[in-house]
Amino acid sequence: MIDGSDPNNPDRFRFLATYVAGRSVEIAEASAGQPAHTDGHFIFVSAGGSADEQRREMMVQAALLGAGSLDPRLTRGLRARPVLSRRYLAIEGRRVLAELARQIPVDAALLNDRPPSTATADESLLVAKSRATVADPPDWFGVIKPARLTTAPAGPGGKATNKDLQLQFDPIDLPESEEDDADDDGGKSRQSKILKLFESPLFNNQSMSDYFRKMFGGSRSPGEGAAGSEMTVRSTRRVQESGPNARPLPTRIHFTDGGKPGAAVGVGGTLFPEWDVFNDRYKRDWCRVIDFPLTVAADVSDAGVAHDDVLRRRLARVGLGPKVLRGRADGDDLDIEALIDLFVDLQSGYSAPEHVYLERRKLARNLGVLILIDASGSAVDADSDGLMVHDHQRRAAATLAVTLEELGDRVAVYAFRSQGRHAVHLPAIKTFDQSFGAVGRARLNRLEPASYTRLGAGIRGAGEVLKREAGTPNRLLLVLSDGFPYDDGYEGKYAEADARKALEELRMEGVACLCLSIGAVTPADSLERVFGAASHASAATLAELSPRMDELFMSSLRELAAPIRLRG
Repeated sequence: MIDGSDPNNPDRFRFLATYVAGRSVEIAEASAGQPAHTDGHFIFVSAGGSADEQRREMMVQAALLGAGSLDPRLTRGLRARPVLSRRYLAIEGRRVLAELARQIPVDAALLNDRPPSTATADESLLVAKSRATVADPPDWFGVIKPARLTTAPAGPGGKATNKDLQLQFDPIDLPESEEDDADDDGGKSRQSKILKLFESPLFNNQSMSDYFRKMFGGSRSPGEGAAGSEMTVRSTRRVQESGPNARPLPTRIHFTDGGKPGAAVGVGGTLFPEWDVFNDRYKRDWCRVIDFPLTVAADVSDAGVAHDDVLRRRLARVGLGPKVLRGRADGDDLDIEALIDLFVDLQSGYSAPEHVYLERRKLARNLGVLILIDASGSAVDADSDGLMVHDHQRRAAATLAVTLEELGDRVAVYAFRSQGRHAVHLPAIKTFDQSFGAVGRARLNRLEPASYTRLGAGIRGAGEVLKREAGTPNRLLLVLSDGFPYDDGYEGKYAEADARKALEELRMEGVACLCLSIGAVTPADSLERVFGAASHASAATLAELSPRMDELFMSSLRELAAPIRLRG
């Protein structure tokens, strides 16, 4: 368990603020002399205030967010009207604190002896606009800054709107309407005259036609093109469940389950299902996975990472998407810019090489990789050199992360361990938006194995992070584990089937999975039972796998195009 809280840091209120606001929010100090306020993502408390003052300020601003009192619909009319904003804050602040006191114990200093005079935020706004006498709010109520609220985009963790909860069909490419088709002939004739300027044998090819159609706004005639080319493409949102054995979606939570193991870790987490192979069904909301930043003290002098030139050369070969090479002597299509340059050169009397083609080769990577390290107590077995399995995994993770980051991929590094199904920890050593600097590498080297291995829950939790934050079309979950799942009520065939099912779920959702067992002595048949059809390999060191790492990566990504046979 890691506790990086600082008694002098206002971020210590983050978990409480997240619960009260009903969304993910951060706490920070405002600029000197600025009152407390929020922009929807951060709650700014007064700089240099006492712990009690900052806590009161945070509670008011978080309660306003949680009650919807700062919705742009309400605050838009408060811009440039500080008196009205202060009257609204005085009325609504007292109301939301009274509402909050009905849900959780609230310090008496936050409450007013008088009951709130309104029942809703809209009613509070009406009273604020009226001529009724309104008592000034205390200074620790802070202020409302409508300009910052109305321009702030909805952040992750925000409450779902009614529109988000509806099953909707989102048209991506609708056919042109009859009104557009019935446009005056003048527009079409102008387009035709322009296109006729380019009628030449040199331009008599499909590529040029498509290019100028896009340039001048033309469209294909009905019936032109392959069958089905004019069909409307639509998308649907996922539903929570479908069928008796369908996998339930994860449930994000923002509260602490008192009395359950792991409750002291902090507010939040996500409830994931677990596969019960004996009853052939999912146990819904069975495992609680808590992701949090790893904040152990780290000495940057312990930030060394072993470089592997073979690994780098092999991973550099991984090409996942087409990259367009311009000005080629031969290729798949015409390069319009190069063709125009050639005409200009010819008209100028200069005979230039006819490099006027485009070539598309699979060189672009567009890859997001999440490296998941097994940090459980099962990785303490040592080899003849005295290195634990965990040591091999940490070194492999560091080398892989540095290499992939240098090649331009988006990389995250997480660990996992468990203490029962209510406390599956997922500490983040490096997120996708962070660089793998000396501090991150030193923290990885300070990671120590402990607790148990609820492998399926760790895979599901890391998979959600990968899908949500990678931001790339190609995503790969790289699991470093000895392949020995074990926890309270989680062992044998049950644990193996759940881990195997978790990997199958991710692959069905377009996430490639590669499992490496480095430094462990787990039998091959055991690894097959745990990792199933997902790509996996084992070796004594990472260097043994480096010469074929490109094959392992590509085989994992190619499997996504093949149908997956689900097994219980």
